[in-house]
Amino acid sequence: MPEIRVKIASPVGLHARPASLFVKAAAKHSGPVSIGRPGTDPVDARSMLSVLSLAIGPGEEVVLSTDGDNAEAALTELSTLLASDLDA
Repeated sequence: MPEIRVKIASPVGLHARPASLFVKAAAKHSGPVSIGRPGTDPVDARSMLSVLSLAIGPGEEVVLSTDGDNAEAALTELSTLLASDLDA
């Protein structure tokens, strides 16, 4: 499974609105998409409750992974999203 590490740029981390935008983007991809902190068990990135349960703060590094036909494109899109200010 390809993966990428990215720092959260949103000043509020992945809470409410930024998490919702991320989850919606992750849900567009056909393969499984997961997110988690480095060295911990990842969660389903298409589940709002799972993403919010991580309580990821601003500037934290996360690991994204996905599989499927468009895995690299999905990682690029989702990492770009997380590296931008989703709360703006």
